[in-house]
Amino acid sequence: MKQAVEHQADILVIGSGAAGLTLALHLAEKHQVILLSKGPLAEGSTFYAQGGIASVFDEDDTIESHVNDTLIAGAGLCDKQVVTYTAENAKASMQWLINCGVDFDRVEATDGDESPAPYHLTREGGHSHRRIFHSADATGKAVQMTLQQQALNHPNIKVLERYNAIDLITTRKLNRPGNRVLGAYVWNRNEEHVETVAAKFVALATGGSSKVYQYTSNPDIASGDGIAMAWRAGCRVANMEFNQFHPTCLYHADAKNFLLTEALRGEGAYLRRPDGTRFMPEFDERAELAPRDVVARAIDFEMKRLGADCLYLDISHKDPEFIIKHFPTIHERCLKLGIDITTDPIPVVPAAHYTCGGVMTDLHGQTDINGLYAIGEVAYTGLHGANRLASNSLLECLVFARAASQDIESQLHKITAYPELPSWDESQVSDSDEEVVIAHNWHELRLFMWDYVGIVRTDKRLERALRRCMMLQQEIQEYYSNFRVSNNLLELRNLVQVAELIIRSAMQRKESRGLHYNLDYPEQESSPQPTVLNPER
Repeated sequence: MKQAVEHQADILVIGSGAAGLTLALHLAEKHQVILLSKGPLAEGSTFYAQGGIASVFDEDDTIESHVNDTLIAGAGLCDKQVVTYTAENAKASMQWLINCGVDFDRVEATDGDESPAPYHLTREGGHSHRRIFHSADATGKAVQMTLQQQALNHPNIKVLERYNAIDLITTRKLNRPGNRVLGAYVWNRNEEHVETVAAKFVALATGGSSKVYQYTSNPDIASGDGIAMAWRAGCRVANMEFNQFHPTCLYHADAKNFLLTEALRGEGAYLRRPDGTRFMPEFDERAELAPRDVVARAIDFEMKRLGADCLYLDISHKDPEFIIKHFPTIHERCLKLGIDITTDPIPVVPAAHYTCGGVMTDLHGQTDINGLYAIGEVAYTGLHGANRLASNSLLECLVFARAASQDIESQLHKITAYPELPSWDESQVSDSDEEVVIAHNWHELRLFMWDYVGIVRTDKRLERALRRCMMLQQEIQEYYSNFRVSNNLLELRNLVQVAELIIRSAMQRKESRGLHYNLDYPEQESSPQPTVLNPER
């Protein structure tokens, strides 16, 4: 049996998207950073983010307006202090990104004007102004590739690619005094053995958990790893019932996980029934520019009412040159599938897209465990409330990575030595010869979550889901205890834990609000509070 490999760093960053890369680059100026990436470095939700990043730059826009739009979209559950903090720090975070070299779109320069043209700001659902920075329709890719290249070339950043984090190591788990994170056990997928990482600080930047659903816009890695690890380590989680379903994912047998950016509707696309008629004006006065929860429920309602497999998003009434210029990625992808978006409507369905809840943190990204931070989609900061406003997600990654870096920086001098950690013990396990069990459980979990804990819920559906979830959890835990780890087993173990948190949170909320819609409680409570789950109760 191979011996555990020991890694040491001032900061271990688990996750390599916008949040993880931003934190790593900020801290690597003075400190040693290990950046853990579960798959290929770019294979995260950031890379696939099409829309953009919200920030007040236009002189006709205001911080107050951005705050107000976020509060409205969050349906009464946002933390106003956090929302204000994020909007106020957006410009500095965006300027840092621009200084890093991210190439955001600018407006057409006028003849003879040699000064840089202003940025082209677009508008998305729920926003009252044009404030969305974008790089055509592949903003996330531009951010990811720019920051990734800098991280790969940085002498103080060690990238561990194709490594799964298994569990956090804490003083409490080792029966040592205090409640502090000491590092993590990680599985080297390249050589298929477990290694130990000792770190003075650990940051979870693992993204969300939308892979818990049968249909999702997210890449395969979105399996809620950070949320599950933090919960097992003793962190509280909040608002896990609020799963955002993106209204418009491409409906096509050969188009797995392909999202159609909200900017399409921001630039005038209409949602249509199969007969070509619009329906959004019947559901909301904002029509196609209503927040995502409203649009997703409207599409879900119309599909069920009509018995339709999909509905349609249509921008073909706009100038073809405009469409191709602003949405080249979508145009090219659809064209390969025989859909010309300049002339044809695009078949769409809703799909799980964003986890609004997560690991509870303060304004610096600090969790309940000393030295452990959570930033980006894995975290619950209070920014998103019951529904995330479009293009606030990448913004949250930047703002809170910057805040966390400053908080960590202020404390690093207090810790002089790396913790000593025990090696991973797999002396009591064997290789599995029943991978089919994992595949079967995986499919069952994602299917019942889609059917029972999806866009529209009932108490009976939630009770069914919880019963099935607990049975699966027991089965998976027995499997985990007896066999060596694998990527699929680790993800399934985390997903079934996150599924339980989502279901229990949904059962606690006796109202319908934002992304949580329960037919048994269609009204809103007068004084809503976040749903907080505590692992120690």
